[in-house]
Amino acid sequence: MFKEGFSAEKYIEEQTKYILERISSGEGRLYLEFGGKLVEDKHAMRVLPGFDENAKIKLLQRMKDQAEIIICIYAGDIVKSKTRQDFGITYDLEVMRLIDEFRSYDLEVNSVVVTRYEDAPSVNQFIAKLERRGIRTYTHNYTKGYPTDVDTIVSEEGYGANPYIEVTKPLIVVTGPGGGSGKLATSLSQVYHEYKRGRKARYAKFETFPVWNLPLKHPVNIAYEAATADLKDFNMIDPFHLEAYGETAVNYNRDVDAFPVLKRILQAITGSDEGYKSPTDMGVNRVGFAITDDEVCREAARQEVVRRYLIAECSYRKGSIDESTLERCKLLMEEVGATKYDRPAVAAAENYAEFKRKQNPERYENVVVSALQLPDGSIVTGRSSRRMVATAAMVLNAIKKLAGIQDDMLIISPTIFETMSNTKANVLHDKTSLNLEEVIMAL
Repeated sequence: MFKEGFSAEKYIEEQTKYILERISSGEGRLYLEFGGKLVEDKHAMRVLPGFDENAKIKLLQRMKDQAEIIICIYAGDIVKSKTRQDFGITYDLEVMRLIDEFRSYDLEVNSVVVTRYEDAPSVNQFIAKLERRGIRTYTHNYTKGYPTDVDTIVSEEGYGANPYIEVTKPLIVVTGPGGGSGKLATSLSQVYHEYKRGRKARYAKFETFPVWNLPLKHPVNIAYEAATADLKDFNMIDPFHLEAYGETAVNYNRDVDAFPVLKRILQAITGSDEGYKSPTDMGVNRVGFAITDDEVCREAARQEVVRRYLIAECSYRKGSIDESTLERCKLLMEEVGATKYDRPAVAAAENYAEFKRKQNPERYENVVVSALQLPDGSIVTGRSSRRMVATAAMVLNAIKKLAGIQDDMLIISPTIFETMSNTKANVLHDKTSLNLEEVIMAL
């Protein structure tokens, strides 16, 4: 049964208040870099039961009169057709989807910035598509001198070579479809141009994970490491925060490693030694203060670590990740004291597959089985067949279970199956068994 361990309402209230305090606490416009998913944050929803996957965009909606949004996308991601895994859409399409999503919440999208621009047909077509839709588009080149030559970075050859993005509101949210989109460089470039125009501006970062005020080895923070195992990210105690304040705070390696350079860049732009004393100082995250049941969140995070391991196992067999990533996921799973069998569906699937193989070794030698745990804790299974893949059979069985329909009753006519299978075979020259999406269409 679902148990709530997080208050979405308290989080939106607390987070909105804190961002507004950050805006009013200093002089000039605030450029707020949003890391992770700004909309439909399903990872946060899984590890913090009760979290609203659209909480972050809802809190921005509360500040819509003070905020406008800049969306960044790395040109190389357009060229490589990089895909957002959870939706299976390319980053350029994700930018279009984000624009529509923001506008549906009545949020102002200022512009799109193509970072580290390269003159490629796919990049130029994307820019043309945006401009035809009336969306302002800018291109930024690779920052000369980055990351070590601060004098060049903070000059007309560095940030000065980028065009200034005209903004009007006190809060500028800088986001993108994923990591490496150029959000930091865009934010700092804008701060540089603001100072060149005689106006003060500031930079801050909104990163939901790791949660700075939870213990380093808290399962919620370990779940973040599992989610970024392919990037080789790891959490650590922020040494700058510990030295400055004598307090422990959790951050991750890339932010800690980048902080000395980032601090020097901000000092060079502002001409002041005052500013952030640690990467944790830069953050505005208040998610840890909205946890209402720590044990519920711990268990949900443990389940997420197991889930990430199972995904890694599949990805490794497909050849899309290396063995070190799989091993890291396994170590993280062991670190939270879990095994793959802590997901009840795993044993159910394995047992059902073994049962079918014993029933008819020749027919079911390579049978594929899926299992799903329903909210009441019961397990439903499905196996692959000539008609459909295992996940499709499993979902149909789950529908029957939830609707109280007898297991042996057909809910899709065999004639529909036959028609769709024939179309796949004779027209599309594809496998005749229907996948999950096709079975849902048939239903």
